[in-house]
Amino acid sequence: MEDPSSREPNNAPGDEPQRDAPAIPAMFSGLHSTIPPLPLPRAGHELPFVQPSSYLRPKFRSRTTPVPTTPMSPIDEEQLQGLKGLRNFLRVRTSYDVLPLSFRLIVLDNDLLIKKSLDILIQNGIVSAPLWDSHQSRFAGLLTATDYINLIQYYCQYPEHIDDVDKFRLSSLRDIERAIGVLPLETVSVHPSRPLYEACSRMLKSRARRIPLVDIDHETERETVVSVITQYRILKFIAVNTEQHTMLLKQTVREIGLGTYKNIATAKMTDSVLEVINLMVVHNISAVPIVDKSNVVLNVFEAVDVIPCIKGGMYDELSATVGEALSRRPDDFQGIYTCQEDDRLDSIFTTLRQSRVHRLVVIDDNWHLKGMISLSDILKYVLFTSVTPDEGEYFPPP
Repeated sequence: MEDPSSREPNNAPGDEPQRDAPAIPAMFSGLHSTIPPLPLPRAGHELPFVQPSSYLRPKFRSRTTPVPTTPMSPIDEEQLQGLKGLRNFLRVRTSYDVLPLSFRLIVLDNDLLIKKSLDILIQNGIVSAPLWDSHQSRFAGLLTATDYINLIQYYCQYPEHIDDVDKFRLSSLRDIERAIGVLPLETVSVHPSRPLYEACSRMLKSRARRIPLVDIDHETERETVVSVITQYRILKFIAVNTEQHTMLLKQTVREIGLGTYKNIATAKMTDSVLEVINLMVVHNISAVPIVDKSNVVLNVFEAVDVIPCIKGGMYDELSATVGEALSRRPDDFQGIYTCQEDDRLDSIFTTLRQSRVHRLVVIDDNWHLKGMISLSDILKYVLFTSVTPDEGEYFPPP
């Protein structure tokens, strides 16, 4: 049975020639008149208007001259048609539809020690779990790798309290956030029968990569956690079921400006795990590309890679190098996924359909790092690009 909140066996990305550190092989999958002119009307606002100069003429002679609009190219029209098709699909399908026929769900009690919760995640091969407040019989949030990173930050800021770290319970997570000055992530959930579009919008607004499905038990009128769906699972669901729409998305990554290409935080194989964790915290990111001195991609260090590093409360392991930490990945790790700026969006959806992908590393022909594309970038583009008034219910972009 499959756990919706599990690590999704390396759907993740990664990055890679340097000699400073032990070379950790990473598998790559690529995709390869003085009156100024009036502005053109925005799409959806092509209403008749009167040019300023017409006020100087007799009223009976005034007439409106329509401003010609630039016709869309066939590729632009297909792109818009494809995006509309995807959004309509997300509006008619529910979050419940994304769930597999069978799955397991591990819910952790808020009174559980954080140390024990880490062991449970590792033993079950998952990287997150819903939290439950047994005192109030209600959903209490979601435990993720970010919570363990916050714990590490606490350990670094208050080393004199190291003996207390192992005594913290999951209910202490919000106290830890306040102690280190971190703004807590908004606790979001969605009813399983609500449109999938709503679940996507809520995730993007809260910067969450997964969202719990919470229902109400009609007999007890209490909350019950049904499952957890991730951005990966949603995009996979889209890619598998809407090929007739994704095949229309023929514009390239460069043309649609998909991803991040400036101020990308990077690290070397010889950097310590703690240094990379600090980069994640400072830049508010969940993955750091690992490059050599020539900016050639070697691998990617993800937030979930922190979990094995602190197994059993071994915080001293944080001084280990990134190369050593990445060597602890499971044997079935599928490697990182790459693309280039000239790759089309439809090819990215093909990769999502066929593989487990969490992000794409954008490279050039010589494997130099150019940018990063997250699943959030793809979802945000699908949901909020070129939305027209006739598309119905609309959730504003974050």
